Amino acid sequence: MKKNIFRLGLLFGIGMLAIQIGCKKTEAATENVEETPVSGKATVLVEETIFPIVDDEATLFQNEYDRAKLTLEQKTETEILQSIYQQTSQIVVLPRTLDSLELKNFRSKQIIPRITEIGTDAVAFIVNAKQADSTITTEEIVSVMMGKKSTKIKNLVFDNANSSTVRTLKEFAGVKELPANGVFSLKSNGELLNYIADHTDAIGVVGVNWLLQTPRELQNAVLNVKVLGVNNNKLKNNKFFKPTQNNIATGDYPITRKLYMLNFQGTTGLGMGFASFVAGQKGQRIMLKSGLVPAIMPTREIQVRN
Repeated sequence: MKKNIFRLGLLFGIGMLAIQIGCKKTEAATENVEETPVSGKATVLVEETIFPIVDDEATLFQNEYDRAKLTLEQKTETEILQSIYQQTSQIVVLPRTLDSLELKNFRSKQIIPRITEIGTDAVAFIVNAKQADSTITTEEIVSVMMGKKSTKIKNLVFDNANSSTVRTLKEFAGVKELPANGVFSLKSNGELLNYIADHTDAIGVVGVNWLLQTPRELQNAVLNVKVLGVNNNKLKNNKFFKPTQNNIATGDYPITRKLYMLNFQGTTGLGMGFASFVAGQKGQRIMLKSGLVPAIMPTREIQVRN
């Protein structure tokens, strides 16, 4: 018995040593390596509402190219835009692109960003699972965003005051500032999910990616929330739609946004390689499997046998 325990301990020790050696080799493989589209090191700033899908894409990209090392940093949209303007970041992923004025500003500095569309996601509205309501109208959302009182929406809660979800809803409602009452923000998506799971008097606003690819530590919280259906007042059928992959793709769900990778490197470096991977067949297939909508639908090869 003691011999068996000793052997198991020895095997476990050898296994751990092998893992440590493998990790050191991987680190050494990317250290002091010339940066190319498939090798070297780079930092990518990712808007926090779409972090789960970009994290998956980066993991598989690095598995494909073991001489590439991507460090992802989760930031708010405002923080990422500031870093772009200050020219301290070269590769970013955002649920928006640059407008004509922003592009003109960069061109005046002789910086021409490479912008790659990688997919489409949606802004979801969630409530505590004990809530009786299962729908919300766009008219009610706009009304609250304009500072008007609502019998249905007591509190509209965002993940972060500088988040892309705030900007998206401000644009949707046609307002420049959040109202002083009825709307407030927390600090992160995780905090938002936990808050809605614990409170029955609020509606949360979250990027749908966090519901489709929930981190393990937040899965219990997601089990205690439910997603509301939203009407699309551009349609005449008076139906309510949830932010499913099909409803996002068809445009039936009313609040969606395109996802972009912006590369300011100015060279054919790792940023270009990562963007090509995400926009290519493998990357778009990952996007499809995640529940979001890929920018280009991946093809399927069918072999016909006689």
